[in-house]
Amino acid sequence: MNQSSKLYTSTNIRNTFFFEIIIGISGNSVLLLFHVLISSREHKPRLTDMPIGFLAIVHLLMLLVVSVIATDMFIFQQGWDDITCKSLVFLYRFLRGLSICATCLLSVLQVITLSPRHSCLAKLKKILSPCHSLWSLFALCFVYSSISSNLLIHIVITPNVTSDHLLYITESCSLLPFSFPMKYIMSTLFVFREAFFIGLMVLSSGYMVVLLCRHKKQSQHLHSTSLSPKASPEQRATRTILMLMSFFVLISILDSFMSFSRHMFKDDLIFYCIQILVSHSYASVSPFVFISTEKDITRFLRSMCERIVTI
Repeated sequence: MNQSSKLYTSTNIRNTFFFEIIIGISGNSVLLLFHVLISSREHKPRLTDMPIGFLAIVHLLMLLVVSVIATDMFIFQQGWDDITCKSLVFLYRFLRGLSICATCLLSVLQVITLSPRHSCLAKLKKILSPCHSLWSLFALCFVYSSISSNLLIHIVITPNVTSDHLLYITESCSLLPFSFPMKYIMSTLFVFREAFFIGLMVLSSGYMVVLLCRHKKQSQHLHSTSLSPKASPEQRATRTILMLMSFFVLISILDSFMSFSRHMFKDDLIFYCIQILVSHSYASVSPFVFISTEKDITRFLRSMCERIVTI
């Protein structure tokens, strides 16, 4: 794995990598702080408040774990042992699974929130509670992470001798190659897993678009076609989630394609770094999208900026 030393001299890639991590940690910390403060003042929180707050926590922890992993990629240090390699990589995969499941659950809960009163989904609105949402989230995550449990066996310490059969993860950790039958079994499971979650997001997003178009036609009929009625908080939240779903699906498709290319073709380290930058862009961008749609947060941040400028 002598080629891994290239990363130590790639200053631009290293700076971009850590810049994305710092931006993501800052954004998720602000979102989590204000989300807790705003939620504590409301007697009846929205159905989507818990997944948004949980998503901020997961992204914050995931980026912190990635920053630790990145030190073994870009900074000279003493190598990790086998337990450290397995623990960090599996923890990262688990947190990423939580991120995907929380995003999927958020889109489904928003559909339930927007559903008309006479629909079957509207009945779930009265039954569901934050506790039910939390259990649903962990159930989805268990299904998602169980497919990746084989990483505990195939992650090993990088040997001193160069080997073209190992897949680079960090300077200290590598991934053992799968056997021919196992490779296609795992690839099939991965495809079905990603197709299930992405398909669920696409279906819920499509349903939200239909509900928004229907609501817009009703508003134009009740008011005037020349005047565009002001969007309700539910509509603004739906548009935000739709934008995030579209971005997430795009990132997931690119990440899956890059991961498949690394396993099937030559393992290039620069390509690997680009894949990591792409896969974590959602965790870094999503908090700022949520912050921009929360009026209380933007009002407070605007007042803070004005105070700093006047000082």
